[in-house]
Amino acid sequence: MKKIFFIIFSVLSLWATSQTLGSKLDKSTLALGEVGVFRVNISNLNGKDVVSAPKNELLPFHFEEIKDSISKQQDIYDRTIEFQVFEEGKFTIPALDFTIGGQVFHTIPYEVDVVNTAQKGDQINDIMKNKEVKLDVQDYWQLYKWYILGVLILLALIFIIYQLVRYAKRRKTSPVIMTNQTLKDLENLKKKKFIENGDYRSFYVELIDISRNFITKQYKIPADVLLTDDLIDVMKVNNTISPENEKIVENIFLRGDLVKFAKTFPDQSVMENDFNDMKTFVKRSSKDLEAEQLRTGV
Repeated sequence: MKKIFFIIFSVLSLWATSQTLGSKLDKSTLALGEVGVFRVNISNLNGKDVVSAPKNELLPFHFEEIKDSISKQQDIYDRTIEFQVFEEGKFTIPALDFTIGGQVFHTIPYEVDVVNTAQKGDQINDIMKNKEVKLDVQDYWQLYKWYILGVLILLALIFIIYQLVRYAKRRKTSPVIMTNQTLKDLENLKKKKFIENGDYRSFYVELIDISRNFITKQYKIPADVLLTDDLIDVMKVNNTISPENEKIVENIFLRGDLVKFAKTFPDQSVMENDFNDMKTFVKRSSKDLEAEQLRTGV
């Protein structure tokens, strides 16, 4: 008799101290998008840890979890999930794993039937008829003002960029900029010491190249493509370059051609004079341009 009493007491003790895992689904049939509630509760925890899937990841793919709340106390664990399903058909909530104090327990599976409650041919009526609202100029401005302002800002930026580009080009081709650049080019030629070394051919090739480039950009005469005789004729007809400066260009260019074809061999003093004359011509070019502006009335 004592043995039977001991067995019964042991079973009751185990039952009283064991954990109880329960789950509940509030509805087995849901309309599309209707909210369902799935709840899991565990009792008699005795402070043991409960491990399960992370929040919003407990239910399968088709179940869109919108709320997942977990409450845990010393002896009670409660997890409530609100969900929706947006496809018709039968879907299963499988047996879910919950680890309690290192031991794995499973919930029972559930089947959810999701139906479309709208019937074919149902007429959907608005609660109120749509009202026609007349818009005035101020209403249209409120609707489209940011688009209009954006277009105006874009046009302003394009105009500013265009003016900056024009200004930059104008500065690069201005007489003063061109004069200073050519004087620098002449100084660089001087540093090469062609005159001191008697390298008259290299000296005249570079001197005439610098001069042709200067005349082309400063006077708008195509000196870079014209032969020497043609260039001299164009300068005399054009009248942009003063007679004094024309004479300098003519003498230097003709001598350069003779040097190029080895018909003359200038000495150091001749090269020095030609260099200084060309430098003087470049410096005096602004006076030629001022006289041309007065003559044409620009």
